[in-house]
Amino acid sequence: MRKRMIAALLASACLPACALGETVFGGEVTADFAQVIAAPYGGIVEQVAVRAGDSVKIGDPIAVIETSKTYALTDGTVSGVFASEGDSAEGIKERYGALVYIEPINRYTLTCSTEKAYNSSENRYIHIGETVYLSCTKDGSHHGRGIVTAVDKEDESKFTVEVTGGEFYMGESVGIFRDVAYATESRIGRGDVGRTAPVAVSGEGSVLRMHVRAGDKVERGELLFETVNGTLDGLYAPDKQVVSDTAGVIASVDAGNGTSVEKGAKIATIYPEERMQVRMEISEADLPDVSVGGKASIEFNWDADSGKRYEGTIASISYLSEKAEEGAASQAANYVAYIDFEPDETVRIGMTVVVYVQ
Repeated sequence: MRKRMIAALLASACLPACALGETVFGGEVTADFAQVIAAPYGGIVEQVAVRAGDSVKIGDPIAVIETSKTYALTDGTVSGVFASEGDSAEGIKERYGALVYIEPINRYTLTCSTEKAYNSSENRYIHIGETVYLSCTKDGSHHGRGIVTAVDKEDESKFTVEVTGGEFYMGESVGIFRDVAYATESRIGRGDVGRTAPVAVSGEGSVLRMHVRAGDKVERGELLFETVNGTLDGLYAPDKQVVSDTAGVIASVDAGNGTSVEKGAKIATIYPEERMQVRMEISEADLPDVSVGGKASIEFNWDADSGKRYEGTIASISYLSEKAEEGAASQAANYVAYIDFEPDETVRIGMTVVVYVQ
């Protein structure tokens, strides 16, 4: 910085007469404030969209935080949605038993027993997942098919069949066969028709997005809702994409792809463009020529030939001196001053300038 000041002072010797009443200093563009862009909730950083040094505007994407996604376990109709975006998943589950209920497309479930099975050892062994064929015991007018979904661990003579095809009456008694032709020798038992219980779907954390409403038809594997770690402020559910709320320059990226973050953790820091300043050093001999609130003109070294200047105001002058350069003949103290000015899109942090003070 001292060398820049000397160069600037040498350059001042060539200034036109109208500028001879100005005191000339060297300086550089800096930022007096770094603003934190924080994670609105906890999770895994899925994608970082910026690098240190990037210029961003308000609303530009900074990162995406991965959510926990919950999918439908069965085809059916959404019969109840008790959660809203921003809710605590645990709180909704405690109150309603689940966040979402789905009535399966297979509406009937049989509570079955091998008591009426054809008398053979093979028919006493029921296998989970096997396909069976159904016929009402009253007159055989109702037929269908199903799949064995459960066998009682304590009493293997009891099992459950979910009806996958056919129409029956609630409470109707149905014979269960392994043979599609309903051969007596293949009868493995009898069951009573009941309603298939709704499937309760829950999650953990806070609800960020609901993707279904009551009455929606869903397929197995369809996305129902997304949750995130921790609580959301005031039941407010932000987007999973974290965006910049100010215009400026990315000072640092503090969380990389795959990083686990908690709510409030730093994703990135940014130098707001409205907080750019020029930092310059003033020798103690020049202090009488500079005062807080005084006006200053700023000229960028890279654009010196154009004669363009930015007008600024001296915002502060330090009362602590900077360390003098080693080996310097004079041990005169230097003091740091900061100048407020209005930058444009050509201004970058670290650029060197010449400052003219009347």
